[in-house]
Amino acid sequence: MPTTAAITVALIGNPNTGKSTLFNALAGVRQRVGNYPGVTVERKTGQLNHAGRHFTLVDLPGTYSLAPRSPDEMVAVDVLLGRRADTPAPDAILCIVDASNLERNLYLVSQALELGLPTVVALNMTDVAATRGIAIDHQELARRLGIPVLPVQANRRRGLKELASALAAAVEQPRSERESPFPEAFQREVTQLSAQLETDAPTPRYLVERLLLDTSDYLEGVLGGEQHAALTQLLSDARARLAAAGLPVPAVEAIARYGWVGRIIDGVVARPARRPATRSDAIDRILTHRVWGTLVFALAMMLLFSSIFVWADPLMGGIEAAQGWLQELVGSRMAAGPLQSLVVDGIIGGVGSVVVFLPQILILFGLIAILEDCGYMARAAYLMDKLMSRVGLSGKSFIPLLSSFACAVPGIMATRVIENRRDRLTTILVAPLMSCSARLPVYTLLCGMLPAKTYLFGTLSLGGLTMFAMYLLGIVAAMLVALVLKRSLLRGATPPFVMELPSYKFPSITGVLYRMFERGWAFIQRAGTVIFAVSVLVWAASYFPRDEAAVEGPYAAERARLEAAVETGTGDEKTVAEERLAEIDNEVLSLYQQRSYLGQAGKWIEPVVKPLGWDWRIGAAAIASFPAREVVIGVLGVIYNVGDEAEESTLRERLSRARWDGTDRPIYTVPVALSIMVFFALCAQCAATLAVIKRETNSWGWPAFTFGYMTALAYVGALLTYQVGTWLGF
Repeated sequence: MPTTAAITVALIGNPNTGKSTLFNALAGVRQRVGNYPGVTVERKTGQLNHAGRHFTLVDLPGTYSLAPRSPDEMVAVDVLLGRRADTPAPDAILCIVDASNLERNLYLVSQALELGLPTVVALNMTDVAATRGIAIDHQELARRLGIPVLPVQANRRRGLKELASALAAAVEQPRSERESPFPEAFQREVTQLSAQLETDAPTPRYLVERLLLDTSDYLEGVLGGEQHAALTQLLSDARARLAAAGLPVPAVEAIARYGWVGRIIDGVVARPARRPATRSDAIDRILTHRVWGTLVFALAMMLLFSSIFVWADPLMGGIEAAQGWLQELVGSRMAAGPLQSLVVDGIIGGVGSVVVFLPQILILFGLIAILEDCGYMARAAYLMDKLMSRVGLSGKSFIPLLSSFACAVPGIMATRVIENRRDRLTTILVAPLMSCSARLPVYTLLCGMLPAKTYLFGTLSLGGLTMFAMYLLGIVAAMLVALVLKRSLLRGATPPFVMELPSYKFPSITGVLYRMFERGWAFIQRAGTVIFAVSVLVWAASYFPRDEAAVEGPYAAERARLEAAVETGTGDEKTVAEERLAEIDNEVLSLYQQRSYLGQAGKWIEPVVKPLGWDWRIGAAAIASFPAREVVIGVLGVIYNVGDEAEESTLRERLSRARWDGTDRPIYTVPVALSIMVFFALCAQCAATLAVIKRETNSWGWPAFTFGYMTALAYVGALLTYQVGTWLGF
């Protein structure tokens, strides 16, 4: 290969080996994320330049084995074999292994070696292995494997230059035959089957091997055509011969590979006679305890959400001030009329009302990334398994549900790791109840309208506790709905759950920052597309029809008289005239809004939402938010900005001054604020989520069921919240 050619490197590794941390450390900000066409697997690629060489890094999903059991898992094999047109064939493989758990990790390495590509092993988390008294002779390990083995610490960015140099050198070396871990009889069957499947496009030997070992019959579909018709009998005959020879499929793979691993690490890994007690063990005795661990988890979540509420407040104030300044600047340079209202109130007011919540998004996902990187989230999954088993699910559902706190779409996609169909479907149906990032702006806006009280020595605010309660409400509702589903429509036994607790480690600052800004940028993109479009549509619906004669005509004579009094009057006369002009402006604004298309729709549904404590404006905003719930902030921003002076106040202050039509009674009381939050916590206001449910279940019935039960649940929850809160006198 010419030395100037780019090198494509595929990264593979078990979960919790630091693969993503290493990828982020190597690629930095030069990475792109998307999905492979036709499947839900995340496609992550990055670029690296080192010593005059250019690398394209392809980060494959974390896996314990290259034995595909679904279309998603097949992606990794197809990428490694160069069978995907959307991804370049890799020139080399980088296997990331956990130095503290080498035996299990080398199972995947043994599969990677059989692909016949230049391979380098990154021996990660060597510091964790050292704290456990584990010593590894990586040079001897490299000699036995016949490939480079480089010790690295991805979270400290140690050993990265040496790793890149080893990858470049490995590609230049001639390829050599690898010793197969399988016995001779198995290899003969693979050779014979390869000959029987020989066509114009030969089937790679590794794929033939996987066909023979795959007893779920999933892989048979990858060949298609006439081959598929004859393949079942060929595989059945080969497996029968292997069973007769004492090599039953699929057990032969685990026996052969772990036997090979045992021979490789014999004398290479030195362990203490007795595993020393570590600080991690002491921490785990508390964090995984049934009682203390649960209390720590609840306290950690309360502090997390309270921190979001407190830390982001100064940044939000700055964004609100900038928004008001921009509205005033643009408004002063444009003539009054529909175009000015569109730009100032529809675009800047609508989108700006959402962007102001960007600090909460960044802080939330920064803190979650820290908890994931340090190893705490795996402990949370362990604790949640005990809870989930009571509702018929297992800890396998925890990660998809946890992902749904960011967005239900990737959370639903992540359910593909759940083999049991009923459990997977149950998890899909309750995932939208997790409070995603789109709900966070709604919570933050309304929590800020609650009394400013603090508890626990001033560290927990009432707003933060309320926000935590909203997240907790989604979790409790999801568990109750899962319990009902698992005992009715999706009845089935609770599956077992086995997981490995990763070692505690310091989080990678670079990785945390990357995930923060990745989520923040996704939020801004959404504000710049969906929210922008909806804000403009809502502005139009709230601005038109514009019958100035019918609305302002009855006030014309009085307005002229008052304006003259302001010009010529003095003292109390002038003050009274100015106050009455402000009242007329508010009355005219109210009439315009009520006569608008949006106001007519809100008035039409007001009898339905009035028991929730809502007026027609809140009802109209709720209707507009069903395609994407986060647009409700932009809608409220448009409704309460139209015809108003931008510099007068923030959206939160305007809501606090809102009154029921024709009265001096405030709209946004504590029960109303809580009612709105409960509705948004439980309602299915996301078209993208419903579309993904349809794609994952291959039916429109389940999205319709999800929309129906969540909307009914949200209405009942909001109704009870308002009625009980009012009865209690809040």
